Amino acid sequence: MTEAIQKWHDRRVGEIAAHLPGASAVFRRFGIDFCCQGHALLTDAVQHRNLDLHEVESALEELDPAAAPEAPQETRALIAHIQTRYHDVHRQQIPELIELSRKVEDVHVNHPHVPAGLAETLQRVRGDLEVHMKKEELTLFPRMRRQAATPLSEPIRQMRHDHDEHASFLDHVARLTDDLTPPADACASWQALYAGLAQFQTDLVEHIHLENNILFPRFETASPH
Repeated sequence: MTEAIQKWHDRRVGEIAAHLPGASAVFRRFGIDFCCQGHALLTDAVQHRNLDLHEVESALEELDPAAAPEAPQETRALIAHIQTRYHDVHRQQIPELIELSRKVEDVHVNHPHVPAGLAETLQRVRGDLEVHMKKEELTLFPRMRRQAATPLSEPIRQMRHDHDEHASFLDHVARLTDDLTPPADACASWQALYAGLAQFQTDLVEHIHLENNILFPRFETASPH
């Protein structure tokens, strides 16, 4: 067994993403779910995706463990980062994506690859995500900033459940859009829609990862997994 396999194969993907700068980008490249399925061992996650473990390990080994973290580590700074980099950005992204989606669905209603129902799906997730973010901003995050003496396991459990729902939304979008692949004759608006969805997907996954794997464990009495 190689040194790389000994180092990584029996560690959880969420733990790796939390502590190895750049690992989240590697996992995104290989399609490994490190946010909502962060409790999975790397070996199991690789097997689930029918990937080559040595290839994934090699990509991780190329990263620099001493590189600067991709997000602030101190709790208050991390919360502020989540709110400005992800909450505020999501609130800008989704309305624009809904508008683009409606345009594409209307103009290309008879196209065999039109993402029918995408605008409605985005509208639904906009409402769900807004409620979720408000609960964090008005209740959970203030308690974390105050270093609440009582455990926050129950509200965090609900937040994790919401995150699972958000992941299901991303799966549904992938099905509607052929994994965000525009057809060869896609117009500029269609291409812009899928590019915007890809960025939103990347941001949402990273957002969930920062909370599930880094922030939330600091305030739980025990891991839910």
